Amino acid sequence: MGIISSEENIGLAYRNIKSNKGSKTAGADGKTIDNMKNWSSKNLVAHIQKSFEWYTPGKVRRVEIPKGDGRMRPLGIPNIKDRLVQQCILQVLEPICEAKFHERSNGFRPNRSAENAIAQAMTMIQQRGLYYVVDIDIHGFFDNVSHGKLLKQMWALGIRDKKLISIISAMLKAEVAGIGFPEKGTPQGGIISPLLSNIVLNELDWWIAGQWEEMPTRHAYRCNVHDNGSINKSPIYAALRKTALKECYIVRYADDFKIFCRKRSDAVKLFEATKQWLKIRLGLDISPEKSKIVNLKRHYSEYLGFRLKARAKGKKTNGENKYVVTSHISDKASKKILSRANELIQDIFRHTDKETAYRCIGEYNAFVLGIHEYYSIATEVSKDFHKISFHVNRTLKDKLKTRLKRPDFKKLKGKAIIERYGKSRELRSVFDMAVAPIAYVQHRNPKWKRTSINKYTQEGRNAIHQNLRGLDLDILLYLMRNPVSSRSIEYNDNRISLYSGQMGKCAVTGRRLRKEEIHCHHKTPRQLGGDDSYGNLQIIHIDVHRLIHAKDEKEIQRLMKSLQLTEFQIERVNLLRNRCNLFPILKN
Repeated sequence: MGIISSEENIGLAYRNIKSNKGSKTAGADGKTIDNMKNWSSKNLVAHIQKSFEWYTPGKVRRVEIPKGDGRMRPLGIPNIKDRLVQQCILQVLEPICEAKFHERSNGFRPNRSAENAIAQAMTMIQQRGLYYVVDIDIHGFFDNVSHGKLLKQMWALGIRDKKLISIISAMLKAEVAGIGFPEKGTPQGGIISPLLSNIVLNELDWWIAGQWEEMPTRHAYRCNVHDNGSINKSPIYAALRKTALKECYIVRYADDFKIFCRKRSDAVKLFEATKQWLKIRLGLDISPEKSKIVNLKRHYSEYLGFRLKARAKGKKTNGENKYVVTSHISDKASKKILSRANELIQDIFRHTDKETAYRCIGEYNAFVLGIHEYYSIATEVSKDFHKISFHVNRTLKDKLKTRLKRPDFKKLKGKAIIERYGKSRELRSVFDMAVAPIAYVQHRNPKWKRTSINKYTQEGRNAIHQNLRGLDLDILLYLMRNPVSSRSIEYNDNRISLYSGQMGKCAVTGRRLRKEEIHCHHKTPRQLGGDDSYGNLQIIHIDVHRLIHAKDEKEIQRLMKSLQLTEFQIERVNLLRNRCNLFPILKN
């Protein structure tokens, strides 16, 4: 518990919570992260540390959001204090669990995505020739997790701090407003819930792996290690295929998983075995209507918004058919895309003034960019979006009519849209603002997670944060560990963000700052109504800071001589002095 309740970990938790849009959503007590931003770092740390001593969670606010099938999904929103406590625990538990999770578990994990899961599924079909897939849907997974079983699984993973276990147990049993105290389940909406769900199903991952790929062999086969750190297990697999074992591999994203098999008979046996294992071992039932065995040579299998199938293409050297993966956007996803596009077009239609229309067009463009990025890994993505575009373009023409025009590139606004879609003949504009053509998309191959990407090692962090390589990380760490005690938690957090955002340079001089030279300046002073928000602060040199606030002429001249500012830099200083209601500095 020492690391979890440390000052540094609590400060990091606040920082991570604040960067999440959900921090503005109130819990049952009506409070958000804004209610804490004026607290001093010292007081916030003391408050959270005290909460850990005798932890009692507050009521969880219950809300419902619509699902794609028309039903409602219940969410539990803890109080902001409880979210901070959960974040503190998550930051310490996650690295422990990550080291023990299976490589083909992709959901709710750092630097992993649905794209990685699709890439793995396509590899199973196209490269390994596994054309039978076991599709199992767990009925109400998040609502039916056994608390006792989960805590035992945490203990088995090596998480054996009894006080921590009791705190997590209290979180799981926290009262839900209007419902009562749950006897099972992990509430969707809790910060730590995704990690807990992965802990539950991690046992399933390794059980499936133990049926084939992790099965011990009589002989120790020599396996090559690739440059990316992955192990070539081909010699082991070749030996296992000579046995009566059932070749199978799991690919999982959260509670949505597939088991790929070589034979239908193997798939049938694994379907029944997995069903029984989930029931006996985890106390979970499957949905009979959604669970099935699919022959990918004949039928599509849906996964994460895609439809996957094996299509014959050419012949192998032995004369057998060669199969490749063909993939489409699922019908359900297509309907959701069309529905959302129509809603956004309706928003543009309702606003005739330029400023509001620009905002609505920006939302529509962001939506199109997002779905193109996600679904571009489908092999037939162009065909699918062409069908969608027929309906979307008709809505655009019907709703916007005379406002929708062919673009005049000399006047056209929206640089990102022009760069990406400028060659499309379907590019249009409204009020000289580019409107992204929904049909203009190209296929790209999905990517596996790069093994070098790992936020828990120095090399891995360098691979993630390419833009931070020019920073002095020792100074960044110093700022994190040494908050200004007299300032708010918001001020100290933004000080760190600004140092990173300004690449460690003074906002006035552009010079790289040493540790002892760093000062954080309020553009509008607090006594004049300024606050500790990110936009009202900037990192500057200590002498520049003194110059901005200096009133004595001799002190001003001394600082000017020391700093040797250019005319442009003096203008920037004067702008800041003006916001402090001080007279401008005259140029020599």
